[in-house]
Amino acid sequence: MSFATLPDLILEPVIRAALMEDLGAYGDVTTRAVIPPNATYMARLNAREDAVVSGMQVATIAFRLVDPTLEVEVHVKDGQPCRRGDTLMTIKGSAASILSGERVALNFAGRLTGIATKTATFVQQTKGTNARMTCTRKTTPGLRIVEKQAVLHGGGFNHRYSLSDAILIKDNHIAAAGGVRQVLEAAKAQASHMMAVEIEVDRLDQLAEVLRIGGASVVLLDNMDDEMLREAVAMVDGRMKTEASGNVTLDRVASIAATGVDYISSGALTHSARTVDLGLDF
Repeated sequence: MSFATLPDLILEPVIRAALMEDLGAYGDVTTRAVIPPNATYMARLNAREDAVVSGMQVATIAFRLVDPTLEVEVHVKDGQPCRRGDTLMTIKGSAASILSGERVALNFAGRLTGIATKTATFVQQTKGTNARMTCTRKTTPGLRIVEKQAVLHGGGFNHRYSLSDAILIKDNHIAAAGGVRQVLEAAKAQASHMMAVEIEVDRLDQLAEVLRIGGASVVLLDNMDDEMLREAVAMVDGRMKTEASGNVTLDRVASIAATGVDYISSGALTHSARTVDLGLDF
């Protein structure tokens, strides 16, 4: 799968904030105290387990924000698999600068590689179908942009980045507005021709009403079992895109994909990913 690399400029504010948090008011006092200013070194960022790599662009930015003179070379790019023991990146230059940027770079790289790796395991379960695996907005506050990039690196797709990207009518919107007809008619009256509309249903009678009224281009089939998902896909019959969500576990992804849905969304790709063990070795 190919994906566009985000410009460093977009990622920089997130990484800069993390560095400011870690360096604190006085910077790296340990390194300043014990490392000679003119000491140079080459460090290797190594994988300590098999994974799908993400966060190399982010780690590179982190080191270069600390010290633009550092020479950073990426050996395993974002989106590529790695094996335990592989060197993902080398960093040459000021030892003090490398040490000061180490923790932030590793925190990002380990976390994002974990998301990419988890996503890849879910995507593997959809092979042979047309279903696309997508993440949700259940991301770490402030880190959404890099976590969603990691999902792409794992072979997945992105749902909304923010509340402003599309109209997604959930069950609470329907309850608060008074019903399916009310929300769809309001959305049709308000939405730009460039704004997609998706509506959530958890029963087939709701889906039938959505199909009668019209106005949505995607229907989110929430917490349906596989049999109900198959019935829903048959009812839609290509008139809308279908998205399965809720109770999406790894051992169930294959059976969900086999129902014929277009998308499967799971917050677990980001909120439940385990950080992969990476190390910076001098």
